Amino acid sequence: MSLADKVLAVNNDLPIRTDAPVHSGKVRSVYWLTEADSKRLIKEKAYDVAADTPLAIMVISDRISAFDCIWHGEEGLKGVPGKGAALNAISNHWFKLFKEQGLADSHILDIPHPFVWIVQKARPVMIEAICRQYITGSMWRAYEKGERNFCGIDLPEGLQRDQKLPEILITPSTKGILTGIPGVPEADDVNVTRKNIEDNFAAFNFKSANDIDVYENLLKQGFGVISQALSDIDQVFVDTKFEFGYVTDAQGQDKLIYMDEVGTPDSSRIWDGPSYLEGKVVENSKEDFRQTLLSYFPDPDILLNKNRMPEREALARDNNLPVEVLMKISETYTGIAEKITGAPITIGDNPKQEVIDILRKDYDLIVD
Repeated sequence: MSLADKVLAVNNDLPIRTDAPVHSGKVRSVYWLTEADSKRLIKEKAYDVAADTPLAIMVISDRISAFDCIWHGEEGLKGVPGKGAALNAISNHWFKLFKEQGLADSHILDIPHPFVWIVQKARPVMIEAICRQYITGSMWRAYEKGERNFCGIDLPEGLQRDQKLPEILITPSTKGILTGIPGVPEADDVNVTRKNIEDNFAAFNFKSANDIDVYENLLKQGFGVISQALSDIDQVFVDTKFEFGYVTDAQGQDKLIYMDEVGTPDSSRIWDGPSYLEGKVVENSKEDFRQTLLSYFPDPDILLNKNRMPEREALARDNNLPVEVLMKISETYTGIAEKITGAPITIGDNPKQEVIDILRKDYDLIVD
C-alpha cells in the first residue's frame, strides 16, 4: 500500500444514494440524502431535529488548498496524509466543548467515520465571521500601509507586527455575492461593518436584528473557549473564522448554531506558545504551508496578486510539490490535532472503502 493510496483526494464519487447533485468544495463534498432516507435516519437514530429536516453526508478529503488553488505532490500524492481526519477531529472536539459549556449546537448530528459527518440542513447566515486576537497577515499588511479602520473599528497607532491587539476584533466579510446592499460591493469576501449588518440584517439572512447580538456573543464565546483550551497546551489562538446558520429542532424551535468547521488549522492561525514568548512565530496551521509556497516559487507575487489568478492556477496545476513539503504539513496537522484532542490520528490504508463499508453496514446508504 503506497502513501498515495492512504490519501482521500477524490470524495465526490462515492456510491451514496442521493437524488441531487453532489456539491464539492475545496475540501468537503456534500451528498444530500433522499427525503425517504432522511426521515428514516431521523427516526432510527433519534436525531433531535424536525421529522422533515433534510440530511446530508459530508465527506472530507485530504486535499489542500491555499491561495484559492488545490495543490498536489510528487509520487502521486493528491493531498496531505492525515489532514482530513485531523480537521474533523479538531472540529468535533471544539463543537463538543461548545455544547458542554452551553454555547450552541452545531450542524453535526452523527460521526460515522473520521472522514464523515451526518449533518442537518441549515439556513446559513451570509457572513464569514472573522475574530482576531493578534495583528498579523493581511491585517498587518494593511496596517503597515497606513490603514487604521477595519470593518468600522479604529486601531491605535504604534502597533507592531504579530502583537496582541488591545481587544478581540470582529472583522466580518460577506459569504458569497450579496446584491442590493448599500455600501457593500457585489463580490465574495468583502469586509463589512456591524452597521452594514444592522441596516440590512435580512439580506444577511438574520431572522431578526436581535440575532446579531446572539451571533456576536456566540462568536466571542466560542473564540474564548478555544483560546483558553489552546493556552492550556501552550498554543496561541491568533485568529479564526466562524460560520453560523439556523436550524429547527424536534420541538419546532428555530435556533442559531455553529456550522462548517471551527478552530482548525485550515480556518485559524495557531502559534506555538513557547516560541512566541521567545519572539519567534512558529505556525501550527495552514499558514505554514502558505509561507512555504511563498518561499518555494521564485515569483511570490503570483500567489498574492488576485489579478494574476490564471498564472496562479497554472502554477498549482503544473507543479508537483516535493513529498517532504506535504509530509511536513501532515505533521503540522496531525500534531496539533493530537495536542488538542489528546488522541492519536490514525491514517487508514484505504479510507474511501472504509467510508463506503460503514455507510452500507450501519446506515444503509450505499447503492450497490
